[in-house]
Amino acid sequence: MPLPSATAVAPVVPRPRTPAPPEVTVTDPALVKRAVKAAALGNAMEWFDFGVYSYIAVTLGKVFFPSGNPTAQLLSTFGAFAAAFLVRPLGGMVFGPLGDRIGRQKVLALTMIMMAVGTFAIGLIPSYATIGVGAPILLLAARLVQGFSTGGEYAGASTFIAEYAPDKKRGFFGSWLEFGTLVGYIGGAGLVTLMTALLSTDDLLSWGWRIPFLIAGPMGIIGLYLRMRLEETPAFAAELEKAEADRPKVPLREMITGQWRALLLCMGLVLVFNVTDYMLLSYMPSYLTSELKYDETHGLLVVLGVMALMMIVQPFAGALTDRIGRRPVIAAGCLGFLALSVPAILLIRQGSLLAVALGMGALGLLLVCFTAAMPAALPALFPTKVRYGSLSIGFNVSVSLFGGTTPLVVTALIGATGNMMMPAYYMMAAAVIGGVAVWFMTESAGRPLPGSAPSVEPSVR
Repeated sequence: MPLPSATAVAPVVPRPRTPAPPEVTVTDPALVKRAVKAAALGNAMEWFDFGVYSYIAVTLGKVFFPSGNPTAQLLSTFGAFAAAFLVRPLGGMVFGPLGDRIGRQKVLALTMIMMAVGTFAIGLIPSYATIGVGAPILLLAARLVQGFSTGGEYAGASTFIAEYAPDKKRGFFGSWLEFGTLVGYIGGAGLVTLMTALLSTDDLLSWGWRIPFLIAGPMGIIGLYLRMRLEETPAFAAELEKAEADRPKVPLREMITGQWRALLLCMGLVLVFNVTDYMLLSYMPSYLTSELKYDETHGLLVVLGVMALMMIVQPFAGALTDRIGRRPVIAAGCLGFLALSVPAILLIRQGSLLAVALGMGALGLLLVCFTAAMPAALPALFPTKVRYGSLSIGFNVSVSLFGGTTPLVVTALIGATGNMMMPAYYMMAAAVIGGVAVWFMTESAGRPLPGSAPSVEPSVR
């Protein structure tokens, strides 16, 4: 047997590879803040219109639907308002998949233009006395444009903020989206209240009603400017870097059937969120005046005060969801509505200003559990490639079926049963459905969005 050579080299055993660190997205704080402002402004604009239309409905009825019956005028005006909810799911089915295909920023710029044009156009429509039946037809057309664009607004804005924000602060930054909602609603309702106090009835009917709608033009230009300055979200930019063959167009059917579990959870969460939201901000002023014969001005001021309280609490509640999680905060809201809806409505029915304020304030603070957590929780239900589309579909279908119909359904239930506690029972039923959704949802606080790399602040890397 030959001896080994002195120069022979021992075989080299390869060292085990150190796994490469996962890709991390380092956020730009200035860019995140700009993204939050641009997204929140669109939400504020939507609810500015909502507040204006709701509180100037009687005047609009006289301008566009003249008749001898004030009730018929009001019903016609709200019929045109409700028409926007019918086309919201259609808008979601168009803008959502488009946002997953061409980008969030482009679609959000488009929805901002459409919202501004639709609202601004209402302020330019001639009255019924001028062009006859063409006036209500043009009003309906403008409302349909608004509703169609809104179908892509909330889901896109919440997706935009969620994909920009660092994982550990997604709740805080997302909460500013609903802060914009409250700012818009207070601005719209407050402006109408001020105009009603300062203008005569004749001035309000002839030209004053147009002012709030015409304000949407400059607001839309500002919002469009802010959104056009933004870059695409890091999560979507990463999707674009993939080869075209690796990122085929996702069919609409797959956005629904392929995400059916997440869609059901989304609809359950949106149901409790929007039923309680529309109950408090839209229906309760009418409940105070029509059902409880409460003074209209005082009722409006109470609602505005509750929204101001919610604005103060909102960012702190959003930060709380980052510390303890979205599920505990949403669950607390569901349990709170289940346990406190009846006592709160009983307080409101008592009639004194203090009792009404306490009851409404309690419901408002419970609603903050949803407004603070949902903008971060809902986008985390879906992966990046279908996030905008699936969320748009689930959100808008639920809003159209349950949220937007809340005032009508509760009014009908009270009329059918004579039971003035129906608002409480309706909120309790919604809280049960929301609680089931919370039970099955996965905690997302502090974690990367599905399909996205971890997102951190510069100092945390």
